[in-house]
Amino acid sequence: MKEILEYLQSYRGRPLTLMEVCGTHTAEINRNGIPGLLPSGIRLVSGPGCPVCVTVTEYIDRLIALGKEPGNIVVTFGDMLRVPGSQQSLSEARAEGCLVKMVYSPLDMLKLAESDREHTYIFAAVGFETTAPVYAMLLKKARGNGIENIRLLTSLKVMPPVIDWICGEKRDSGIDGFLAPGHVSVITGSRAFEGLAEKYGIPFVVAGFEGGQILAAIGALVKLRGTGKTVNMYTSAVTREGNRKAQAAVEEYFEPADASWRGMGVIPGSGMVLRKEYEAFDAGSRALMEDKERNKGCCCARVLTGKIRPCQCPLFGKVCTPQTPQGACMVSSEGSCYNSINSLFAENG
Repeated sequence: MKEILEYLQSYRGRPLTLMEVCGTHTAEINRNGIPGLLPSGIRLVSGPGCPVCVTVTEYIDRLIALGKEPGNIVVTFGDMLRVPGSQQSLSEARAEGCLVKMVYSPLDMLKLAESDREHTYIFAAVGFETTAPVYAMLLKKARGNGIENIRLLTSLKVMPPVIDWICGEKRDSGIDGFLAPGHVSVITGSRAFEGLAEKYGIPFVVAGFEGGQILAAIGALVKLRGTGKTVNMYTSAVTREGNRKAQAAVEEYFEPADASWRGMGVIPGSGMVLRKEYEAFDAGSRALMEDKERNKGCCCARVLTGKIRPCQCPLFGKVCTPQTPQGACMVSSEGSCYNSINSLFAENG
């Protein structure tokens, strides 16, 4: 650790901008105070690695509409409750009678639906490659046990296409390297990022989640600057090929699709939807593309693509706080705005 810090702090090369695209990395980078350990020439920015943060407003609106329909109960993780839709959040809608239950695992749906056949239970299936295998398992178990009152409203994204979108020639991203997402890489394998590294001539390093592991990965990115190499430094959990069994489960139930990312628009091939043969389990996911922020001043899109820091948004820390979030980045514990404001609170006591 000491050698890595000394190497990084002695860096005097051209300014580098490095992006992490994993919500857990974002949280751990802030929790460990890593930005404060780096010299001014090495800048860290957060990318679209928080699944809650990239979910469009129309998806939230659809969940609310479903929860208000007689016979339906929406089931979700806790961090989805306060994500703003175009008019209100699930939490606000629940206060008006929208039926919403919070769970800790999608598999909790099985017991809920089996014990209450009079209601249709609709899970807010948000996530990346990491959580898609769990949703596949949920459907497999539901089918095997004859539980027919389960539906998914999906907002599933895949990481390589959005990184490709960020790095696209016309966008002048200015990103010099990526901390590749550890959890996603467990499923996809490190090879998922090799083509991008070669295409754009920038390094990708798969990192673990401890402070020392993240610093080591940053050090590797600095050493590899200007090269199109992919390095796996999370070998205890990630292989080049990834988890073939999980990949097969996802391919059985889901197929690639275009997807809309909050504030970024539709990115071709960046999502997953249920295959046609399983559309009986779908709650209307395919057409959810519209994105109308309730507060037009929200800068989540620019934050998610590394164009600005959270503190540069005019709403940050004023009307937009964890208690009164105006955008999705301030809601989730993996959101860049949420973590940035918490770091400021910690620094100021």
